[in-house]
Amino acid sequence: MTRTVFCRRLKQELEGLERPPFPGPAGQAIFENVSKQAWQEWLKHQTLLINEKRLVLTDPATATYLATQREKFLAGEAVDRAEGYVPPKDSP
Repeated sequence: MTRTVFCRRLKQELEGLERPPFPGPAGQAIFENVSKQAWQEWLKHQTLLINEKRLVLTDPATATYLATQREKFLAGEAVDRAEGYVPPKDSP
């Protein structure tokens, strides 16, 4: 049976994650309050930030920055965008 959660980002009851995305209280809070759909949206946005801003994942400041952006994103608040990013056009 699929586990559902009331997603704090999308404001509706949706399918939840199968397990916390990482250990600790923050991972548990995401598991309990964020849908699988919202988490996938965050992962896409996070990848965009890492690539377009050329973030160095071994830098502790990057981890702090991404954690702050993650919390804002999942709460439905305004987040940083990759300056100059233009999404690819769909092919005919």
